[in-house]
Amino acid sequence: MSSSESDMSPVIRAARRAREAATLLAPLPRAAKDAALLAVADALQTRAAEIVAANAEDVDRARAAGTSDAIVDRLTLTEERVAAIAADVRQVVALPDPVGEVVRGSTLPGGIDLRQVRVPLGVVGIIYEARPNVTVDAAALCLKAGNAVLLRGSSSAHHSNTALVAVARDAIAAAGLPADAVQLVPGESRAAARELMRARGLVDVLIPRGGANLIQTVVTESTVPVIETGTGNCHVYVDAEADLEMAVRILINSKAQRPSVCNAAETLLVHQDVAAAFLPLALAALAEAGVTVHGDAAVQQAAEQAGSPATVLPATDEDWATEYLSYDIAVGVVPSLDAAVAHIRRWSSGHTEAIVTTAQAAARRFTQLVDSTTVAVNASTRFTDGSQFGFGAEIGISTQKLHARGPMGLPELTSTKYVVTGEGHVR
Repeated sequence: MSSSESDMSPVIRAARRAREAATLLAPLPRAAKDAALLAVADALQTRAAEIVAANAEDVDRARAAGTSDAIVDRLTLTEERVAAIAADVRQVVALPDPVGEVVRGSTLPGGIDLRQVRVPLGVVGIIYEARPNVTVDAAALCLKAGNAVLLRGSSSAHHSNTALVAVARDAIAAAGLPADAVQLVPGESRAAARELMRARGLVDVLIPRGGANLIQTVVTESTVPVIETGTGNCHVYVDAEADLEMAVRILINSKAQRPSVCNAAETLLVHQDVAAAFLPLALAALAEAGVTVHGDAAVQQAAEQAGSPATVLPATDEDWATEYLSYDIAVGVVPSLDAAVAHIRRWSSGHTEAIVTTAQAAARRFTQLVDSTTVAVNASTRFTDGSQFGFGAEIGISTQKLHARGPMGLPELTSTKYVVTGEGHVR
């Protein structure tokens, strides 16, 4: 190490190594990257016992700290779960390589050939919480797209992430690729994370994955460009011309199939013309699913009149704004489709909104007016997912409008450049 390097912090040294690795990765053919990823998948299974043993330290520490059973479960790795992670890596191998894809091209009037092609982003930093499987998913996706990755997981999964990254680095190096293509950001302190956020010029883009507080911190404190993966305050709107049985099915799947994820519904809006018929059905189904309702005055009145078994608490502005990630939902009655859209525009996080209707005009107006990454017509909000969309995998769901929006697959982990080819052309 040179004297100048010795003066650098561990985070900056890691970022510089990632930059060098990214330069080597960029021109590699798909076969080389796929071979490295297959080596990673094999190594995960071969060294599964080592990974599970490291994970046990994190799990024991989490239980001692009184962490909820749900979070402990998300943290826990078993040999079966490690095998599933390895299978996910093999799925990434099967995906098309986006690097080199021609986005558009033409021959200009003077005979110059112009092509816009996909290229790696370079060095991708990812700051994320809890689940150690994200460590491998993110590394695999970034590597497939020709990027080096700097991984900053939560301290709760430090031993797990350290073991997983060690396995990945060994496998990558054995396959002939630079091990520094995958690195764990040194240090567990917030200062280390903040330094990663300020490594502009070394890190090309930063992607936060986790709760609202984490995402907001990265967005506000980072000088590195950020792709914001947003929270999911998702809505289901039941239109005046909805099939009510269908609406119940979509509502329950959107809310209760897996309430702790960002594409779960958090608010139900019902057109006043069908409220009397639909709310008793919806409240009964929500109660059966164990969902607590936070309702406006019309919903509370409907519950009383129907003798609903659902628990209905008064809804406040905080409820309309909340991403519950639990068995809770805010429910309101609206006078029109436009009123539903206005409510969504005010309170939504811009993730996913659904309309249930048999009227094509209503569906068309809703999809035109709602400004979210995904608008579903007669379908559950739970479909907003890279795998469900056929992308194979995702690095996150972007709720911003620049570069990437919605589920981010391999193409979203690339940028583009123009290649201009002439025959001695001058301007």
